[in-house]
Amino acid sequence: MKVLLSQDVRSLGKVGDLVKVADGYARNYLIPRKMAMIATEQRVKEFKHLKGIAEAKKKKAVGIAKKSAEKLSGFTVTLKSQAGENDKLFGSVTNNDIANALSKGGFNVDRHDIVIAEPIKVLGQYRVKVKIATGIEAEVKVNVERES
Repeated sequence: MKVLLSQDVRSLGKVGDLVKVADGYARNYLIPRKMAMIATEQRVKEFKHLKGIAEAKKKKAVGIAKKSAEKLSGFTVTLKSQAGENDKLFGSVTNNDIANALSKGGFNVDRHDIVIAEPIKVLGQYRVKVKIATGIEAEVKVNVERES
């Protein structure tokens, strides 16, 4: 029996694959668990159409993400913090601080998408990576200055 997978099934295939399986496996396991549906011509055409639409949306989203990454890469964030002798900060600069500064600059970035290589505990200039989308990152300059 030919079935169209509606979920990823280990050792069988991914969503949208057209596979041939035993009749009992399809009727007793895949179809009741909504992991697959019987492959009719209409369903195959419909699934291919939906898959094409999803790919087009994904390409558009990647284009938008690349544009925002370019804008973000040229941006510099300046943070002011109290520091003691030897320019050592009282505390540290966190990804939440950077996310707040970016939002004031007009960028909507989640704090979980900001990757700090090592904790910022000294005044100076740093580079921080910001994940925009899967595989797309931007690098932002962070200036940490003494608060007067």
